Amino acid sequence: MGALHGWKRYHTCKVGPQQSMSMSVAVLLGKQDPRIYQRQRSENRPRKASSRKSCFLGLETKPELIWEDWDLQRELTKTLVLKNTHSKLQKLHVRPPVSKFFTTLIPKIIFLSPGVSVSVPITFTPLQRCEYEDNIEFQCKDGSFQVCLRATLPCLTLEVPDSVLLPVCAVQHSSLTTFLLRNVSKLQTYFQWESSLPFHLNPEEGSLKPGQECEITVVFQPQEALVYQQQAYCRFGEEEDQVESFCTVLLQGLAKYPCLQLRTPGTKYDKQLLSLHFSSVAVGHSLQKRFEVFNPSPVHAFFSISPLSDDVPLLGSEFSCVQSKVEVAPGGSLQATITYTPAVVDVSSVEYFSLKCRGALSEPLLKLTGNSIGPEVSLSSSVLDFGCVEEGRTVIRTLELVNSSSVEAIYQWDLDCSGHSVFRICPASGTVNPHSHITLKAVYRPTLPIAHHRRVACLILHREPMFLDLIGTCHSELQKPVVLKPEHLVLYKLHWCRGQDLSDTHSAVQQDQNVHPDQQGELSPLQESNQSTTSMEEYFQSSLGCMDPQSCSSSSFSPHVSVVPCELLFNHKTSSSLTASCSSAQSVSITNHTRGKLSLAWTAAQDSPFSVSPSSWDLAPMKSTSFRVNYDPKQINTLHEAQLECFAYFKENHHLEGQLLCPPWSVTVRIIGHSFQPGKEHFAPRCSLKPHRVVFPALSVLSYRTVLLQNCGELPLTFCLDHTSNSALADSVSVAPSCGLIQPLNHQILTLRTIPSEDNPKQELSLRLQLNASKHTQELVVVSVVEKMRVSLEGDGSLYFQPTAVGSQTQRSHHIRNLSSLPLRFKWSISEPDQELICVEPDAGELQPNERSVQIWSFSPLEEKKYTLKATLTFWPIQSPGSSRSHLPLKVVGMGSKGFLKAKTEVLDVGEILVGGYRSIEVPLVNSSPCPVSFRLSVQQTLLDEESIHDIQTVPKDLKLDHERGTVSSHSTMPLQLTVRPHKRAQYQWIISYQTLSASGNVLSPTQAVCQVLAKGVFPTLKVIDVCSGGIAERLSKVHLWKLFSLDRFNEHLLSNPSSVELTYRTPTRHSTRSSPSIFTQTLMDFNFSAAPLHSDPSTFMLMFHNPGSLPVDWAFLFPEDQQIELEYWAETGEFSNTELYQMKVQDNRLFSISPSSGTLLPGQQRAVCLSYSHDFAGTDRFPVVFKISHGREILLNFQGVTTETDRPYLHFSSKRHVFTSVTIGDCNPPRQVYELHNGGAVPVHYEVDRTILLQLQVDNFNHPLLCCLNPEDVVQPGETAMLEWIFFPLEAKVYHMDILIHVQDGDSTLVRFEGCGLNPPTLCSTNRLKFNDSRNSELCVHRLPFPGQVVFLSENSVSLGNILVGSRSSRMLCLTNVTHADTVHYTWDQQSNQQVVHIHPKQGILHPGDSAVCFLTFTATDYPSDYQLDVICQIMQEAALIRYQVSLQRWEEEKERQRVEFTITDKDLLGCQMVLKDKLQEPVAASVRKGPALRKYKTLPAICARAGRQTEVCNKLTRAERWLQREASKVWCRPEAPQPSLLHLGITARSHGLLDYLTHFPDQCNEQYECRQLVMPHTSETTGLSSVTHGPDSEVIMEVLTSVLRDILDDSAFTQSLIPLASKPNTYRLPETTPSQPSLPSLPRPTSAPHPQVTSSVTMAVQQEQHNPVDSQCTAGGSAKRPQTETALHRSHVPADISEDVLLNTIQNLMMEAVRGELVLTAHPRSVNLPPVSPR
Repeated sequence: MGALHGWKRYHTCKVGPQQSMSMSVAVLLGKQDPRIYQRQRSENRPRKASSRKSCFLGLETKPELIWEDWDLQRELTKTLVLKNTHSKLQKLHVRPPVSKFFTTLIPKIIFLSPGVSVSVPITFTPLQRCEYEDNIEFQCKDGSFQVCLRATLPCLTLEVPDSVLLPVCAVQHSSLTTFLLRNVSKLQTYFQWESSLPFHLNPEEGSLKPGQECEITVVFQPQEALVYQQQAYCRFGEEEDQVESFCTVLLQGLAKYPCLQLRTPGTKYDKQLLSLHFSSVAVGHSLQKRFEVFNPSPVHAFFSISPLSDDVPLLGSEFSCVQSKVEVAPGGSLQATITYTPAVVDVSSVEYFSLKCRGALSEPLLKLTGNSIGPEVSLSSSVLDFGCVEEGRTVIRTLELVNSSSVEAIYQWDLDCSGHSVFRICPASGTVNPHSHITLKAVYRPTLPIAHHRRVACLILHREPMFLDLIGTCHSELQKPVVLKPEHLVLYKLHWCRGQDLSDTHSAVQQDQNVHPDQQGELSPLQESNQSTTSMEEYFQSSLGCMDPQSCSSSSFSPHVSVVPCELLFNHKTSSSLTASCSSAQSVSITNHTRGKLSLAWTAAQDSPFSVSPSSWDLAPMKSTSFRVNYDPKQINTLHEAQLECFAYFKENHHLEGQLLCPPWSVTVRIIGHSFQPGKEHFAPRCSLKPHRVVFPALSVLSYRTVLLQNCGELPLTFCLDHTSNSALADSVSVAPSCGLIQPLNHQILTLRTIPSEDNPKQELSLRLQLNASKHTQELVVVSVVEKMRVSLEGDGSLYFQPTAVGSQTQRSHHIRNLSSLPLRFKWSISEPDQELICVEPDAGELQPNERSVQIWSFSPLEEKKYTLKATLTFWPIQSPGSSRSHLPLKVVGMGSKGFLKAKTEVLDVGEILVGGYRSIEVPLVNSSPCPVSFRLSVQQTLLDEESIHDIQTVPKDLKLDHERGTVSSHSTMPLQLTVRPHKRAQYQWIISYQTLSASGNVLSPTQAVCQVLAKGVFPTLKVIDVCSGGIAERLSKVHLWKLFSLDRFNEHLLSNPSSVELTYRTPTRHSTRSSPSIFTQTLMDFNFSAAPLHSDPSTFMLMFHNPGSLPVDWAFLFPEDQQIELEYWAETGEFSNTELYQMKVQDNRLFSISPSSGTLLPGQQRAVCLSYSHDFAGTDRFPVVFKISHGREILLNFQGVTTETDRPYLHFSSKRHVFTSVTIGDCNPPRQVYELHNGGAVPVHYEVDRTILLQLQVDNFNHPLLCCLNPEDVVQPGETAMLEWIFFPLEAKVYHMDILIHVQDGDSTLVRFEGCGLNPPTLCSTNRLKFNDSRNSELCVHRLPFPGQVVFLSENSVSLGNILVGSRSSRMLCLTNVTHADTVHYTWDQQSNQQVVHIHPKQGILHPGDSAVCFLTFTATDYPSDYQLDVICQIMQEAALIRYQVSLQRWEEEKERQRVEFTITDKDLLGCQMVLKDKLQEPVAASVRKGPALRKYKTLPAICARAGRQTEVCNKLTRAERWLQREASKVWCRPEAPQPSLLHLGITARSHGLLDYLTHFPDQCNEQYECRQLVMPHTSETTGLSSVTHGPDSEVIMEVLTSVLRDILDDSAFTQSLIPLASKPNTYRLPETTPSQPSLPSLPRPTSAPHPQVTSSVTMAVQQEQHNPVDSQCTAGGSAKRPQTETALHRSHVPADISEDVLLNTIQNLMMEAVRGELVLTAHPRSVNLPPVSPR
């Protein structure tokens, strides 16, 4: 606790005398007076604050002077010291205090040298008692500062912490902490605290002298688990009745509920119950067990352990716990001990203890069970035969007493071993250790010649006695009686048990002659016949002289001989049923109950103080006689005891064939006496009685208990039962023996007997034992009460089941408790009709006293209704099975109902999941019915994109349930965990169904669908959506790049499913030890990096990868070295193949590089990857690279690149196989198609198509021009691409394969295979149409991102016009955006190569940062069908680069002009100082500067270490000549070259068709095409006047004039009104009769049977004219034949329509421009404007 006291922040409360009234008002109003202020301790020490010094402008002084203890009418002076700490002389101007209360005599100007101090005396003269404040100012050249002068009044000030945090406290407990209350004022202050619960402060009030502090104790006593924050108010003042000021302290405390747990090692933790079982424990012994009390709460907990029940058992609690109120620290534990001490043998004890913790919400229970055991003792023989002994002789026999239990056995023989009996056993008493035995000596010393038989009891503590039959026969010289043998005892017992009088007849003996003792002398028939009498009853009969009233009444046999009394007391003053006298002689009476004459003989002992006279006597049948017992002690002041023995036998023994018929009987009389003289003090007894409290079973049956009276002293001890203390108890409880003598350190086993009855008092009774015939007594508590059986049922006899589904089963627990102290046996009874509905387990069992038994009841309704059933609990005592039984009814109430399940979401779409991966989802199953539902789930799987497969055994289930069976409680939800693990790429559908189950698992209902789960198994996919080039390959078109890298096929492979071999390594892994690792894929592709001259800039290509899926994709380009396992140096062989050496050369010189080589793309994300090829070595380079997608495709890419010599002509073919577009046979105007040829060298290339092959094709096809080349030879400039135009004219509907040889002048010839397919013409009912396929249409729907480093972004990289009509015009809008934030760029469209068909407006412009420009593309198809694949280039130039170029050029020209007009005469050595100006750097100088890797042709062996760094260093070492050339080159100032623009490629694709073909294949698109004839350049050289007007500047003037005129006309309202009546008037002017679509239809050749008879004659003439000239004699279609005059006339007729179309197009383009600029909102809602009335003018 003390560690938490430091969290206090002290503040000071200061209150002046004049503030008392206002403060009290503020307190009453509930707010604090603003004049009450608080300061930190450091701020409220005026003396310490004034003693501190500060430095101002190089002067050290105090910041303030304070006068505290002052009186009126006195002047107080203080000194202010100023010290110059500056290194210069200081001149100070002093301004004295303003008020008259503070005065000083210092001059106005002070000079202070460095290090010099000056003292300024200031006098304070008060006039009234209040606070004063003023200041004195010092000014120097650097500034001024002030020193505050204050005079304060003494006030009451207490210092208290801002807040006090108390330790965490348990509910209903307390915690405390302390803080200091300090009086920092100079006035004595009285304080008084005010706080509310649960906080209490002590002391609550007191008085503090100035500077005194008091420790305040805060006690926190919470009653609930809350966070407490309360303000404690400390009111203070000068006197007790003037506490008008106050300060506050925030008291904070946190209360938690305490919680304790009971735990034992090796047992399962139960929150509510802990069971401790004690194994078998001997009675009188104790066993301890420990358990742990654990405190998981953060607070201290105090607990106590006490019995749960308030009813104390009759035996008392056999379990005890010594733990009192103990504290357990947070997170700590404590060991507690339970002690089990059983009191009754063979009893199971059950008790419940509760762990009580003040403030806790629950009390854990501790169930204690234990079993008590007693000794198990047996005799080695039940009969000991001494045989025939001569008179006066002694015979010894041995006997073993065996203890077979684990408990010590205490025994005692009921036999006088002091000489009063012919038999003696040594030792007569003692103990037998567990699992051991002792050997006893039995001595037979007869004194009379008769047969002797004595049945001696061996008493065992806590057990029934055992009996030993001692037999022997004494012969004298005169008398030799028949020898008594063990078989005689057997015959005697048989006759006695049958109730026969042994003096009458001997006929029964003849029937039992075959009865003989066994080898061990055991009397089996005797044991069998003695089952009706217990050993305890037999012992009490012998102890009471065979006159036990309870035994005689319960037995049908009377004794043969009895003696009265059986116990005699001499010199004992007590009144009891026993004969006691102070005389020296007493009489006893012996009765003969037989019909024969008996002889009685007493055994006499030598030197015994007791004697009997006469010593023998003959007693007639059924008669009694008396004997006199004399007590003649020979020693005074001592104790005596004897057990006199008398044998009775028939006077005339009956014989039958030598067998004795009847053995003798014996009776004993126990006698005690003392010879203490009157007035002589008796021996002080030292004894113990265990147990001191005897409890009989609470049943009305004859019960026995044994106790042990131990003589702990060194003197003999006599005891005698005193019945005077409780006469009622004397009648009900018998004690055997009731008197006796115990030798020193010996013991006596007392046996108690009683029959408890309901008449006995309920309280405990005491038996008093008188010791040593004196006033010393020992009390024995006896409890003998009949207790009724009590059993309690949980729920007051009612058991309620929750609603249960029909056919199913509900279980619940129900406990019963035995409230009586009797062990009970119970059994449940349920009527036969109700047994189908309810059952209980267990239905029978035993209940120990205070024990609880838990039964599990099951309810299984058969119908949908409410049931009220009845069960009966029958119970009875275990100790008396035949006693009456008790019954308790139990009412069982239940209801049957129907249950159903449903899912919270009926259709659950999981989405896309990686094939081979898994996803866990949760489906809540909702049970809205009133009963629990037991279910079994099943899953039906369907692949939606394949045929429905429902065979469970053939299709693996890709959806797993965490459990297929379960039970959902009523009106509740159970989460069902599903694991989706798709094994293939497919769309999955799972239908989860359920069936309700009964308690035995049988199906109760048909299958019902509960929910549907959808998922899609996918692989990680990528696709390339865009490509661009840079470096030497910058001018290559996108279409050409798309073909070079076969991106269509590459995307097709990326989107396809990977094979199982490709998934050998799901992620990039180093798996090979070779330089050329094995490949796990069969997909091979070529990446063609085109060709370029040696030492040219690298060819760079950027591929824009896009993740179209919903999964993140990890991808990597793996070089061979990335797949090789790095080996130790000693493991490398150093032997490499040619392929490995070549690959090492490519990798070391980085001919191919990829950046980045790996990465991750999130769904929808794009990433540009740069592929670079360096032209450092001439030749063709091939390099295998694996493109790996983690958990997806693996593709082997064969990188190919060509580097040509600078003087070698080289023509690069993107592919040596070209497929023409399919052409319909019979088409008179087949389309023109192109094939690209790229010059990858540094010199122009002249190519020529082998015409011989074309002529041979024509000859082979019936002189039909199958394949015609329009430009069979041409020259391709370096780095340019030529379009080789072809016309494929098939003759048959088949696939043609044509191998054409293309020759290159001074180079290699290349054979290219062209493939084309001829199609049958469509019929009227045919639905086949020509399709224009653009391989990149699918990529256009993806939002593209600019490439890295791209300055201007083009909205569309490719424009696809589709199928169009010849001569038609199409327009598209493009957008150029400057994506930079600081650079202004200039753009220019290069239309030189495509100016005939493509026109882009505006042609050039400027883009500021972030601006966009709209460009309009107009495409006009030529008059002959063609396949268009055009590439339009937009040149982008940054304005900053242009400015730098212009500045550099201006400087260069100025330098050139200066050198031209100036000259300098100087020395010859200084000529090299002048810079040489050249228009261009000479080629040898440029070629001399070479890159390091370029000098390295090849590499033989790989580097061992530091490969990259050292190679670069070696390669960069130049020769002397090269260094001279570099120095010379540094002296040359070349003319600055203009910056190279960056290029944007715009691809335009279209396919134009003739009129008739277009009407045939695309009849529904005819109205969408517009034919513009005046813009198409005719093939003839003749031009009309109209065409010259419609082309050029004149046409623009006409368009602008007409646009202005039309706008003015439309704005004229009068003209608009005049157009309304014209709608009903007939047309006065008509164009030539034609269909509405004819003006846009060109004249194309058609078959003679045209399917459109409505075409006019003029068009038909044009068509017929074209049919005569399809192909010229030079095998070139569309030659230079002259057009007929009708076409010129048709052009003239279309001029108005073309002008109207231009005006409309211009208008639409203007609107679009305004929309882009934000001047027009196209999506705005249209508004109507009411125009003013038309003016009459």
